[in-house]
Amino acid sequence: MTEVNRSALIGLLRLFVSLAVLVFLPAWTLHYWQGWVCLLVFFASALGITVYLAKNSPALLARRIKAGAKAESEKTQKVIQFFAAIAFVSLFVLSAMDHRFGWSRVPLVVVIAGDLLIALGFAFVLWVFKVNSFTSGIVEVAPDQQVITSGPYTIVRHPMYLGSLVMLIGIPLSLGSLWGLLTIVFMAAVIVLRLLDEEQFLATNLAGYRAYTEHVHYRLVPFVW
Repeated sequence: MTEVNRSALIGLLRLFVSLAVLVFLPAWTLHYWQGWVCLLVFFASALGITVYLAKNSPALLARRIKAGAKAESEKTQKVIQFFAAIAFVSLFVLSAMDHRFGWSRVPLVVVIAGDLLIALGFAFVLWVFKVNSFTSGIVEVAPDQQVITSGPYTIVRHPMYLGSLVMLIGIPLSLGSLWGLLTIVFMAAVIVLRLLDEEQFLATNLAGYRAYTEHVHYRLVPFVW
């Protein structure tokens, strides 16, 4: 096993443990089947993508494991990533607390729909990875990077954020929470701030990006924005 693969798997295991704590501690019970299924779908999807990248695009996997506020070189992105982490944690904690105190009642079909959204979001992200091997976990431009204009990039300029947003919307529903959806507003705002700042960076540092934005008008949501 390479060092990159080892680091990726260790990071995935740490994330699993962290999210399990964020789900079951606020819920104050392990008898929370929605929580178990949510984590299963989330990590099965994440593991599948990790295995795919390890086999087919190890360089991309190496770029993906370099992420988070500390890894960012741009000061603005460090701040944005800090708030993104808070929003991500809040998403699980509020949803688990909703389950504990019974603030909302979510039908089984909606819970299942949430699980499907998680899987769909990850599948869309995998499509992005297959098309764009330059996708990094931080805002940067590789020396040989080119503008990608095919696949999901014909739909929106930031398809990975679109897939991530779909996945994030699925999480509170999967956990049986309607109140957890409130955190999506915060998370969506953080994503918008990140992509707007990223677009300025790419327009300045990536040849051909300005021309690309003139052909693909929607940044995040097709036919909306």
